[in-house]
Amino acid sequence: MKKLELALSIALGVALGGCSLAPAYKTPVTPQAQAYRDVGPWVSAEPSDHLPRDHWWQLYSDPQLDQLQTQLLANNTDLAVALAHYQQAQAYSAEARSELFPQVGVNAGAQRQRESDTAPHYAAPGEYNTYAVGVQASYEVDLWGQVRNTVEAGRDNALAAQADLASVQLSLQAQLADAYMQLRGYDQQIALLQETIEAYQKALKLTQTLHAGGIVSGLDVSRAQTQLSDARSQWSQTVAQRVLMQDQIAVLVGENASSFNLPADTSAIAIPVIPLDVPSSLLQRRPDVAGAERRVAAANAGIGVARAAWFPSLTLGAQGGFESTGWANLLTAPNRIWALGPQLAYDLFDGGYRKATIAAAKAKTDEAGATYRGVVLGAFQQVQDNLALLDHLGTASVNQKDASDAAQHALDLSMTQYKHGAVSYLDVVTAQTTALQEKRGLLQLDTQRLRASVQLIRALGGGWSADQLARK
Repeated sequence: MKKLELALSIALGVALGGCSLAPAYKTPVTPQAQAYRDVGPWVSAEPSDHLPRDHWWQLYSDPQLDQLQTQLLANNTDLAVALAHYQQAQAYSAEARSELFPQVGVNAGAQRQRESDTAPHYAAPGEYNTYAVGVQASYEVDLWGQVRNTVEAGRDNALAAQADLASVQLSLQAQLADAYMQLRGYDQQIALLQETIEAYQKALKLTQTLHAGGIVSGLDVSRAQTQLSDARSQWSQTVAQRVLMQDQIAVLVGENASSFNLPADTSAIAIPVIPLDVPSSLLQRRPDVAGAERRVAAANAGIGVARAAWFPSLTLGAQGGFESTGWANLLTAPNRIWALGPQLAYDLFDGGYRKATIAAAKAKTDEAGATYRGVVLGAFQQVQDNLALLDHLGTASVNQKDASDAAQHALDLSMTQYKHGAVSYLDVVTAQTTALQEKRGLLQLDTQRLRASVQLIRALGGGWSADQLARK
């Protein structure tokens, strides 16, 4: 057994001193800007500030949204799929890492054998029993770094899967927050339309009273009825849109849509101040970017694995035990057997297989590098797009508010003048239509701004950072 221990020690020593045939890894270079455009005054551009690492949605200070996000983390099916994929990647990484260690096994057996009558027996009986017990060990010396590069590729793929899990989680959280903002927007529009319907009912009653007194024609009554019916139709359409959005939220949080219900809430949600770092920090704060980068590293290690196939493999083997024709005194010195020795193997001809494997590994690395650059450029675009949206929608909201106030003032004047017979009801209808459109437009702009803020947080990585990899 001392010889076995010596052989294993030599093998480990050789493996530790082995070389690696993988190219020196360098993260693919991508173009980066020094600063973002369209940074409005609502953004805190202090590099020392960051989004909350966990529970970024709490920036909106909405308890209902907090509860829904908790349900999503516990029950969402897509998140469960991503978690299972990550666990598979961890298992594959552990499987590759096991190749760094010797394979040791034990055996025991009993056989009844018969020799051929024409075979030389050397005075042994033609029929006999054989009993054996033993232990064997084998170890492939990692001279060219094939095993270590395989382990490194497995580890990088596991880290990429972990980043994918974080990316899926962030995406689902952002989808839920986005859907919730739309739902709240529908609540506000439904409330506005309900108020509008009540106002239009009063206007209809007024025209009916004036018509009964012979002051106005039946045309005014028809126009008032048309306005009321149209407002009711808009109300029903908006309620239907809210139902669909509520069903979408139900699926995200793992609930049955038929039994899921969110109470209406018309309170305003403030757009939070979103800390914004310099563009270069985005590469460390997006899980999808981190995952793409780790896949480049894994593919690069794969080149080393493919190159190692051009060199001979060295396997150290050892076995020992006892063998006898009877159970009695099996474990005694005369029945002892052992074998110890290296085995060297090299493929002389493979029809171009190894050459093709290396070419495929290089192409896979190029593909991973191009994918990484695409993910990075897409990340910068998403941040820039949502910054522009928030900046310009903020200006649009101010103008829309002025337009809505002016339209309401025009409606108030037209109703007053109509009561005094100064204008026709057509002027009232025009003012009513304009006022409703402008108010709904203001509510829709507010919802768009909230949605853009959610997408900006998502584009910034939601508070995630690369140092979270391998910490779970």
